[in-house]
Amino acid sequence: MDLSEELPKEVRRSAYLCDICQRTFSLKSRLTNHKCVPTEEKQYNCDTCGKSFSRLDHLYTHKRLHTGERPYTCNICGNSFSVASHLNSHKRTHTGEKPYHCDICGKSFSQTNGLTSHVRTHTGEKPYQCNICGESFSERGNLAKHKNIHTGEKSYHCDICGKSFFQKVHLNSHRRTHTGERPYHCDVCGTSFIYADTLTKHKRTHTGEKPYCCDTCGKSFIEGGSLTVHRRIHTGEKPYPCDICGISFCRTNQLTVHKRRIHTGEKSYHCNNCGRSFTSRRSLTAHKRNHSNEKPYN
Repeated sequence: MDLSEELPKEVRRSAYLCDICQRTFSLKSRLTNHKCVPTEEKQYNCDTCGKSFSRLDHLYTHKRLHTGERPYTCNICGNSFSVASHLNSHKRTHTGEKPYHCDICGKSFSQTNGLTSHVRTHTGEKPYQCNICGESFSERGNLAKHKNIHTGEKSYHCDICGKSFFQKVHLNSHRRTHTGERPYHCDVCGTSFIYADTLTKHKRTHTGEKPYCCDTCGKSFIEGGSLTVHRRIHTGEKPYPCDICGISFCRTNQLTVHKRRIHTGEKSYHCNNCGRSFTSRRSLTAHKRNHSNEKPYN
């Protein structure tokens, strides 16, 4: 069955199906370049993990996952990549170029995978399924993150502070907190950021864009996480229970503050004027107004 025949007319041209592996693509050129071949025709095998490839150059590229080789370096920020195309995509975070456009709503993206994921918000396609619980996802990365819920495995460790992460990309981003590197710059105000997604959210403070809308009350938000937390007002969901007393909270920071105030007495926020300590950043901020005589609510 042709997937495109099942889609509404206005989105059919955004779904191109590989008749060998059933993978779908938002662009016809991506399907053409996909060049899927049956497993028996993949004659080049990785001697480290056994994965097979139909082309020798694909095997060489794959081997860099094992060797850690990153021969393609960004001449702007110095980040290195194992694949030339990844470098080209990365450079667009500096230039702001977004050459890939959704032919349904017109939204633009700097990378083809961003467009592919976005098109699924129109089609509802969720091709990545968890083999443990059956939950499906529109992006491969979200499935990988989800699986860590089942395994609890954090395979990537910071060699500076020892903190562990589920994904290598999160470790690479975390390391910038040690190096001070901020490679993502706002072209409006010049503020720099450690993470690309933080820059994306920040830019919305300039544009006023709030793309995440509550389907219950209509309130809109700059980021998806804020919408997720907001929806709990309607559902009453409180997914973060205290492991000491059992009280549940709708936000992780509420649980953290609760533990400090009620159970541990920890006061991590210190006033640099008088040295007094507080259990939450909000309490410290309120206290500092005593020094500045600031009265924001008058």
